[in-house]
Amino acid sequence: MAHRQPDIVLLVLDTRRVDRFACLGYPTHTSPNLDAFARECTRFEWAIAPAQWSIPAHASLFTGEYPSVHGMFQTTSVLADALPTLAERLRDGGYFTAAFCNNPLVGVVNNGLRRGFQSFLNYVGLITTHPNQASPQSGLLDKYRQWFKRKFAEFVSGVQGVVANSERLTELSFTPLFFPIWQAALSLKGNSARSLSDAARLLIRREGLSPRQPIFCFINLMDTHMPYHAPRRLVERFAPQFLRDRELQRYLRRFNSDAFGWLAPLEDEIAPAHKALLDGMYDAQAAWQDEMVGAFFDKLRASGALDRALFIITSDHGEHLGERQLVGHTISLYNELIHVPLLVRDPRGEFAPGACVDRFVSSRRLFHTTLAAAELASPAERALSLVNVGANDPEQGEAFSEAVLPLNVQHLLMRRKPELARQRGADRRRIAVCSGRYKLIQIGTDGFELYDLVRDPGETENLCNKLPSQVESLQERLRAFALQQSGRQATEQAVTSDDPLVLNRLRDLGYLE
Repeated sequence: MAHRQPDIVLLVLDTRRVDRFACLGYPTHTSPNLDAFARECTRFEWAIAPAQWSIPAHASLFTGEYPSVHGMFQTTSVLADALPTLAERLRDGGYFTAAFCNNPLVGVVNNGLRRGFQSFLNYVGLITTHPNQASPQSGLLDKYRQWFKRKFAEFVSGVQGVVANSERLTELSFTPLFFPIWQAALSLKGNSARSLSDAARLLIRREGLSPRQPIFCFINLMDTHMPYHAPRRLVERFAPQFLRDRELQRYLRRFNSDAFGWLAPLEDEIAPAHKALLDGMYDAQAAWQDEMVGAFFDKLRASGALDRALFIITSDHGEHLGERQLVGHTISLYNELIHVPLLVRDPRGEFAPGACVDRFVSSRRLFHTTLAAAELASPAERALSLVNVGANDPEQGEAFSEAVLPLNVQHLLMRRKPELARQRGADRRRIAVCSGRYKLIQIGTDGFELYDLVRDPGETENLCNKLPSQVESLQERLRAFALQQSGRQATEQAVTSDDPLVLNRLRDLGYLE
């Protein structure tokens, strides 16, 4: 190849809401570094996530497929071997592929999402990973320590995988008694500062790589995911009422320790004071993340590494903070969850700085965009690159999203709050289409909600009765989508552990039958 392929950085701000950026109209300045960076990017105003939670959303980013094709709807799902991942494609095309991951559903559970990464550093779990410090010149003791740590990590990874996919253990770990212990032991949100520092080191120093070998760098940051533990100085700025109100302190303490509450719909409208507290604490987390990301940008800019890379920033999904009696990201395809930020900084100029795209695009197309930038895309894949959004866009400003509540969460809701689960349709599949100015959500087989996102971006007025022709038109688009996807479904697999030592040990402990 005559010229050097660019480094590619895919930065996923896990659980980051699009409506919390000043560059997108938020009045509270939570993200000055990202807002400044956005001015150097093409900004996609209406990026739509293909799913509402981490596993299917990341599977779509890594395969370019909607969930109904890759089938990654469950915590026990494993990505089919027939679907090559983005990291595999880039590795086979000459890239060094590295991940710096703080999400346990991507970095701990053995579900195939790590496939293709030559280096996968995981910052969450009982055993975290970091760059290997043992060189060929290291002493025998150092090499033995590295070997022992690697073997112990393999054992712990197997235990974590079984625990993560056990309904009994999931239910136990979500109780207020055990969750704080589980959270502390596993470091569930990882270490953003360290992961960003390690990623910067790779992109700047390029240790062990040939001078012209490009890097694909995937980073996942979990700072805006619950629970909320921002530094006091940021709480003072964004949620000062928390520091002087004991009732709010008790509420947040319960909220942070009750993971089941992040899954279940609320039985009543959230109290305004509690809603304001969650908003403020979320903003504090976002500001904390922005500081760390800003330091990361500064390191790359000072070294020149920033201008060697195509830089993509997005989120896997957003978060409900009490709207519609919902918290978390389980039972919904509303904009709070599937409308995600998407910024692309391209030193080569294919994505113009300061440009704004105001039509719907699916974030799964980052797969095609990345392959096209690496000059590894097929003609069909190149056509789906976000470079082509406009008159020649094959998807014509249309995007879909699919939501299936994982079975273990469905069962948990039905055991603890069966009436509420039935009332809110916890067992009903949801699918949404965004087209033109409208969004249609289908719930189960016969429930429909239509929203005009230009006039009503908060989705407060269901227009199904007022605009029946628009409903019929979008229903036809949903039927066409279902037909198109049905012939392309990958074979679903399930997470298993092939380590009898792990399984026997868990049985001895009473965790498995």
